[in-house]
Amino acid sequence: MGATLALLCGGLGVMAPAHAAAAACKVVYKKNDWGSGFTASIDITNQGDALDGWKLTYSYSGDQKLASGWSGKWSQSGRQVTVENESWNRTLASGASVNVGAQFTYSGTNTDPTAFSLNGTPCNRSSSAPTVALTSPSAGATYSVGAAVPIAATAAAGSGATVSKVEFFDQDGSLGAADTTAPYGLTWTPAAAGSYSVYARVTDSTGATAESAPVGVTVTAAASVVASPAALTVAQGAKATYAVKLSQAPSATVTVTTTRTAGNSGLSVTGGGTLTFTPQNWSTAQNVTISADASGTGQATFTSAAPGYAAAKVTATEVATSGDAYTQRFLDQYNKIKDPANGYFSPEGIPYHSVETFMVEAPDHGHETTSEAYSYLIWLEAMYGKVTQNWAPFNASWALMEKYMIPTHADQPTNSFYNASKPATYAAEHPAVSDYPSLIDGSVPVGQDPIASELKSAYGTDDIYGMHWLQDVDNVYGYGNTPGGGCEQGPGADGPSYINTYQRGSQESVFETVPQPTCDKFAFGGTNGYLDLFIKDSSYAKQWKFTDAPDADARAIQAAYWANAWAKDQGRSGDVSATVAKAGKMGDYLRYSFFDKYFKKIGDCHSPSSCPAGTGKDSEHYLLSWYYAWGGANDTNAGWAWRIGDGASHFGYQNPLAAYALVNDAALAPKGATAKADWGKSLTRQLQLYKWLQSAEGAIAGGVTNSWEGSYSTPPAGLTEFFGMAYDWQPVYHDPPSNQWFGFQAWSMERVAEYYQVTGDASAKAILDKWVAWALSQTTVDPSTGGIRIPSTLKWTGQPDANWATATGMPPANTGLHVSVQDYTDDVGVAAAYAKTLTYYAAKSGDAGAKQAAKDLLDAIWKHTDAKGVSVQETRSDYKRLADPVYVPSGWSGKMPNGDPINSSSTFMSIRSFYKSDPDYARAWAYASGQSSTAPVFTYHRFWAQADIALAMADYGRLFNE
Repeated sequence: MGATLALLCGGLGVMAPAHAAAAACKVVYKKNDWGSGFTASIDITNQGDALDGWKLTYSYSGDQKLASGWSGKWSQSGRQVTVENESWNRTLASGASVNVGAQFTYSGTNTDPTAFSLNGTPCNRSSSAPTVALTSPSAGATYSVGAAVPIAATAAAGSGATVSKVEFFDQDGSLGAADTTAPYGLTWTPAAAGSYSVYARVTDSTGATAESAPVGVTVTAAASVVASPAALTVAQGAKATYAVKLSQAPSATVTVTTTRTAGNSGLSVTGGGTLTFTPQNWSTAQNVTISADASGTGQATFTSAAPGYAAAKVTATEVATSGDAYTQRFLDQYNKIKDPANGYFSPEGIPYHSVETFMVEAPDHGHETTSEAYSYLIWLEAMYGKVTQNWAPFNASWALMEKYMIPTHADQPTNSFYNASKPATYAAEHPAVSDYPSLIDGSVPVGQDPIASELKSAYGTDDIYGMHWLQDVDNVYGYGNTPGGGCEQGPGADGPSYINTYQRGSQESVFETVPQPTCDKFAFGGTNGYLDLFIKDSSYAKQWKFTDAPDADARAIQAAYWANAWAKDQGRSGDVSATVAKAGKMGDYLRYSFFDKYFKKIGDCHSPSSCPAGTGKDSEHYLLSWYYAWGGANDTNAGWAWRIGDGASHFGYQNPLAAYALVNDAALAPKGATAKADWGKSLTRQLQLYKWLQSAEGAIAGGVTNSWEGSYSTPPAGLTEFFGMAYDWQPVYHDPPSNQWFGFQAWSMERVAEYYQVTGDASAKAILDKWVAWALSQTTVDPSTGGIRIPSTLKWTGQPDANWATATGMPPANTGLHVSVQDYTDDVGVAAAYAKTLTYYAAKSGDAGAKQAAKDLLDAIWKHTDAKGVSVQETRSDYKRLADPVYVPSGWSGKMPNGDPINSSSTFMSIRSFYKSDPDYARAWAYASGQSSTAPVFTYHRFWAQADIALAMADYGRLFNE
């Protein structure tokens, strides 16, 4: 699924000289203790590559003081001890050992150190990492100050090791003494009210550690009434609810009474004003209903109180809207998404890909996030500004994205060395994962980058202003590539971490990827970090690299366009002007997606050497391609950087509304000298692509490529072309085929429908007329029961009937290009995007059937509401592939940050052992490993889907006022 699958970012640029080899090590520590002093004897065994120079570090827990040392250069700083090689034992071959010794004095206890590092790499790591998971408290639980909070965890050591201790923490530090025996736990008595993020850390006998996923709990000042969410928004004439429960069990029945205690008299309690809680149901939430009158605006405070319990206060805001039920549904859904108890956001406020953590699709963990999710947050907050006239959340969402998902100058430090006449060094993509690493080939000609100088002139910087596509929000993998320059800080790093996954050709599925850091300084992976899994060269350099998903950037621009339009209607353009201008800047850089990967000339590319290098704009296809990417040396003295576009374009990534906005909305005007002209041509070219790819039935086929199989190979004979680019029914990735998912149809045609609703463009209407008729013929909806049956998997045959090679002309009839629906789904996120398409189309065309179908879909979707949002069950038969092998060349070995080995025996799960701590691991793995024949069923709350449901409701409400 999703907009950000298979980002094939080959050609990692010019390589600089090789750096130090990777280290792995074993340390045996022995001592001779006489009470006030001791000698330490340490055997160091190099289990990695040969070392030319070594340094061992460790720390004591007491007041041990270094007196003298031998066989190495000994030093001490505080409790940390360092031993460096002498000149005569500088080299340490793989498998070789060296003994060093020293004398110390001490008083008190003399505990042996347990954690050693050689050249910065932890030693004594077990062949598999330890795991730990919290079993108590439950997420969202509420306790009172002074009440006992039971904290418990399960833990396992890595292979060949034992659990030494399990510790428990919150965001401010330790919650108590470590537990050294199972069952692991402690009773925590919180002393202050607040929100806490509790987690466990296991340490095994080798010194290896692992942390559990955090669990959020609330501590109230005393025995309290608990209300969630603490703030909600209600449209005029509508209703909203909040949930009430108690923080601790009563000894007898308790009555909670809710009244308005201050503020707007247009808001009142119309349900749940008196709720009864017993010693049995005290922790089960019950709802209070707040209703708004038809004319009031502003805030009111509602107080839910009970004898002997501290009261809870909720702020409700009445806003002036059309008062329709669909706008209120938007607000209800928005309230759920923004409710901290529901778990959509990290402590930094970053939207997770999903609330649930066991998630493998485009991201391979639910608490990763994508540029897609950030763009949906921006769109959600733009609509919130439309409904409430409060634009602060919109501006804050863009600032959040800019802070955490657009690399800073520190993250991309060597762009000043970029040579626009030699953008990157060629490396072919390959269909099979086993064909990697791919050879860096400097003999293949590459073209010139024609926009680098104008971008620097416009913005005064060499840095790229675009989102990286993938982020490990909780640093689950442990690379610690933190925004702002935190290159490979490791598992203990706080905050989000930039990562990448896909890198090896069109056949690489998510189950075959090797995750890697975006800033590779060879701290993890193998000898050359992860680089030599993907590229083959004579030497490797530590480097940074980022990949942009153009559809996400375009969606953010699309949202900014609507924010500007709606704020202008409210007379509040100044509230959003600074943010909207940044969207124009993003659009300027997004033009890198218009160019062939290596800036080669568009058309007639039938071999790497014969495809001519581009000059000027002849390497520009003007379509939103699958990615653009950029990178460079970590070393600011190394003097190299690179940039690439992509020659493959999928129809699902196109966004004619964003193109229209960048050309026609002065508030979004890009500053690049040729930017408006480029986007004007792009708008025309995108609409032409839709027409050229539209099947006989009406669905849109895959896309086009300027580089067949990613290597400028000769396309199959007879394949039709679009401006010299070959038709590809599954552009970019093949496992699964990139255009079998109906979601791409709904996402992309929604943008066409928005463009049509804004402009009335007859070309867009003609595309939509045919597409809507086909889609409706394949749709069954029962709004009374919530029954939804829309296309899921599509199958394609044939190709466009004829070439299209001119700026004007009529599209082919495509009598030989066909689509069929293989199976159907009730996916509520896709259904929402589909409903939005129908809504915009009907609002402009007046098509009554499309309007009714949109309404029916929205009403059916709303039948699936739950406490966190809207969801349906999903059977994940693809999780059989959790046991899939991950291709690693024979002889290549390395380690993930948590110690998971990477070698030719690796599988998806073996390099992601952190999943063993996930509460859904056991049932998913039972199916993958053949212990169970029943595919696991999940109920997911994906951020993009929940946001799209909210947006679909608001769009229908504002356009039809029903």
